[in-house]
Order: sequence, then C-alpha cells, then structure tokens
Amino acid sequence: MEYQLCPSILSADFNRLGEQIKTLEKEGIKWLHIDVMDGDFVPSISFGMPVIRSIRKESGMFFDVHLMVSAPERYIQDFVDCGADSITVHAEACEDLERAIELIRDAGVRAGVSIKPATPVNDISHLLEDVDLVLVMTVQPGFGGQKYINDCTEKIEELRELIDKEDLDVDIQVDGGINDVTMETVIRAGANLLVAGSYVFKGDLASNVKQIKKKMQKIIDTVE
Repeated sequence: MEYQLCPSILSADFNRLGEQIKTLEKEGIKWLHIDVMDGDFVPSISFGMPVIRSIRKESGMFFDVHLMVSAPERYIQDFVDCGADSITVHAEACEDLERAIELIRDAGVRAGVSIKPATPVNDISHLLEDVDLVLVMTVQPGFGGQKYINDCTEKIEELRELIDKEDLDVDIQVDGGINDVTMETVIRAGANLLVAGSYVFKGDLASNVKQIKKKMQKIIDTVE
C-alpha cells in the first residue's frame, strides 16, 4: 500500500502559492489536494479551473481534485482539461453517483467518491469496485481548521475491512483535523492518503513537511 501526505492548498498563502508548491515538490510531496467549493453544496467558495490551469503549467505533481460542488457531473471534463489527475465527487452531491463515476473514468483520470461524517459507508460500499479511492471526511466539509470527529475512525476501519476482504486496489483518503495525534489514529485505522491543510502550511512549510513525513514513516513502519 502506498502512503502519501496530500497537502491541501486551501490552507496555502495564495500570495505565494507558486513558491509554496515548489517547496512541496522540493520536499518530495507527490500529491497536491485541491478543494473546489461552490457556495452551494458547502457554504464556502474557494477557487476553480483558472487556478488549477495556472499551477498546472508549473507543476508535475499529482493533482487530486476534490469537488465539493452540487451536480459535479457538469464540470468533470472541464477539470480534466485544466489538469486534474484525479477527481473525487461527493456521494451526497450527485443525482446519479454511478454516472458521475463513469464520466470520471471515461475522462481518463482516477475516480474517487467522498462521504460526509454523517454518511454511512454502506451508502457507497456497492461502488468500491468502480473507484480508485474513497475520501472519508472527518470534519464537516467547507471549512479548514476543524477538530477531527472521532466517530469517523470506525468508518475508516469499516472501509479498510471491506476493501481488504474483496482484495481491491482502493485507497482510503482522510480529510479533516489531521495532526500529530490523529495522523496515527487514521493510519492505524486503515487510511493511506492523508489530506492536511494548516498542519502543513502553518509556520515553516519545508520544516513542517520534513517533520510530518518523518512522523508518518515511523507510524507506517509499525503498521506494516
């Protein structure tokens, strides 16, 4: 299983975004998590295609695009065209979730499905063979800096059990409240892709990444 730290640019300094992305790359970060919010599915509005298209020109990182938008089917091809390598849609935002996943696959990128803290794993378990990753939101989507919701740990464990039982090649991504303590919690529960915002970007970026990666590896070594 491949583990990745996936910094979320929602917490970046947009006045220095290009510089900070280069720092992440220099420190060996491979995945960049890009939260797109529309002010409808979630209260906040973030950024869209022009930002992704702009940073794509300067970065070879894996662009992990998380669509927190209503009816995301409308935009899948547009986000692929501007540089997404993976697109994750919310189960709660799609009128036809199966169709949305099919559209992502047809566009030639990795397909992900996300669930909010209150959404049971059972709502998406029938789709595990059709996706590349499941994103478990461990805070309410739409705002950074929230505290990890402890009840979500069981959902990660349930997903890992289902995936392993069927011997599926599906990543479990976790987004929300990741810090020194919860990082160990989610890795031990079965997550392998960790989205982090302020934990990465607050303070000295390069130093933070070095320390977080070191801590992650220590935990992974005890799990594997």
